[in-house]
Amino acid sequence: MSDLSSRTVLITGATSGIGHETARQLAERGATVLLHGRNAEQARAAADRLIATAGIPATRLHAYAADFSHLDEVESLATHVVAEHPHLDVLVNNAGMAAPERHTVTADGNEIAFQVNFLAHYLLTCLLEPALTSDPGGRVVNVSSSLHRTASIQWADPNRARRYSRLAAYAQSQLALTVFAADPRVTAVSVHPGVCDTALLPLYAHAGITPAEGAAHVVRLCDPAVEIVNGTYYDRAERVDPAPAATEDRTVRRLNKLADLLVGRAA
Repeated sequence: MSDLSSRTVLITGATSGIGHETARQLAERGATVLLHGRNAEQARAAADRLIATAGIPATRLHAYAADFSHLDEVESLATHVVAEHPHLDVLVNNAGMAAPERHTVTADGNEIAFQVNFLAHYLLTCLLEPALTSDPGGRVVNVSSSLHRTASIQWADPNRARRYSRLAAYAQSQLALTVFAADPRVTAVSVHPGVCDTALLPLYAHAGITPAEGAAHVVRLCDPAVEIVNGTYYDRAERVDPAPAATEDRTVRRLNKLADLLVGRAA
């Protein structure tokens, strides 16, 4: 358990579940934690809970807001973070949602789970690259899912407008997030933290481990004492092979091209 007092970490989806417990555990070890929530009230309330229940000094917590179903808010989030924290040690891409029963498209034109779970994190990571690479050792930890193994990316119809299934849509978003970890721009890994008792539990099972237990696997990968290799995938604490697509250079390049188009970064 190394001291993390020199580390600055941004956690998306830090207002509940694994994200909030990850924030707690990192802050308890001395890290400066940037807590992201869907709106300012939720983010501030999450910071206040850590101050009240875990005794975290307020100076170590910073609240940020962005609704990931609006990509312009993701851009604003990145702008604010870089302005206030030009050096960032870790980005934890944790925010996630279950795909809704009915096919739902955001104002940006993307299937909502694909945007919230993957495209928003893709855009955020790209925009934070200067902060993450300002010093050696910056890393990204993608909180993924074992369900990525059941997925395929529908290249011609990523919005799954022609044939929608909420489970397939969710799994596709998790496969994309796992593939993205192999992007060479910033060192990144993916982790399935276990089946946890969070809002996403119904996708998996009827019972799960506590968010704190799942968060411990995320926190471990944030620790600079734990060496990581770009693109690797962990099932809890064990490094295992991800789905074959996640190790294919061609798939990484193809996904980046698609993501750039969908988030409006295409040349």
